[in-house]
Amino acid sequence: MVALRVREVAVVEHLRNKLVSIVIPVFNESESLNSLFVSLRPLLNDVHELIFVDGGSADDTCEQITAFLLKYGNVQLLFCEKGRANQMNVGGFEAEGDILIFLHADTALPAEALDHLKAFSSSVLKWGRFDVSFNNNTWPFRMISWFINHRSRLSGISTGDQAIFVSKKIFEEVGGYANQPLMEDVELSKRLKGLSAPFCISDPVITSARKWEQGGILKTIFLMWRLRASYALGAKPADLVGQYYKK
Repeated sequence: MVALRVREVAVVEHLRNKLVSIVIPVFNESESLNSLFVSLRPLLNDVHELIFVDGGSADDTCEQITAFLLKYGNVQLLFCEKGRANQMNVGGFEAEGDILIFLHADTALPAEALDHLKAFSSSVLKWGRFDVSFNNNTWPFRMISWFINHRSRLSGISTGDQAIFVSKKIFEEVGGYANQPLMEDVELSKRLKGLSAPFCISDPVITSARKWEQGGILKTIFLMWRLRASYALGAKPADLVGQYYKK
């Protein structure tokens, strides 16, 4: 019994010592940062580092992040060429953590996120993602999030809004995100899915409903379906990105 308890303590210590790095790509995110900072503050004592990677913001994004990092020793701001995949790669390869979380600036992790990651680190799975919900709790958005989460569980494919996480070792082994302007999350999921099923956390991240509200729910749903179908049929991300951003 004593030996068993010693082993259990060793496992707990092993999980506790797992380092977590959160990587956040940013570009003109001035309006989202205050809410993001509020959601991150409770986690800062328990994560190894928080890495913001700016892609050339023209607003006061960098000034806000600089003021935030001056208060905390484990926050840093990096700079690189714009492109979400490129920015996440810069942060991911620079990170020192054993587990990497890739978080969008308009998305908040659940309060128990790190406890869920302890369960992930003791599993045989290599990567995972959270369920997602929106900051608009009306029934259309509850329905959209339900479909996103169930589609993800069935397909094993994750979107960036679901805060993909992966062991640093595996992230390096697969070469990180493909440097493409759209669908980089889907592409990475497909490669990671070849190594293991995703570790699915039902406790959801809360992401912004802004794009759906501004673009219209039905129009945005059809846009997403069309883009994903086109990508699955071989369309190049560079040819799809203009449709996504309405350029």
